[in-house]
Amino acid sequence: MKFKFEKLIIWQKAMDIGDEINIMSDNFPKKEVFNLSSQIRRATDSIALNISEGAIGQSNHEQRKFIEYSIRSLAEVVTCLHKSKRRKYISEQEFERYYEESFALMNMMIAFRNKVI
Repeated sequence: MKFKFEKLIIWQKAMDIGDEINIMSDNFPKKEVFNLSSQIRRATDSIALNISEGAIGQSNHEQRKFIEYSIRSLAEVVTCLHKSKRRKYISEQEFERYYEESFALMNMMIAFRNKVI
């Protein structure tokens, strides 16, 4: 691994969740292609993108700011998961799985943010 962010577990987990949610959203109705499907995909992508952007040659202040952006994107993902469950695009089991993964990632990102002074 040549880039600093590639070593970060939060970046690796964000990449994993992004891939999983991308596959999951393939099953949404066609009417959601430009709405909820697009929104949840962009939000999950934004998590890893902001982690990597903050890790590249940034000051601690800048890195912290980008981690906060990632946390906000994760909150957006969780809201999209709730909408997906309410619209019956995903099962309760799927929701719980992605919700728990998201919660664990959020806690990891908060811990990381708090270490960056």
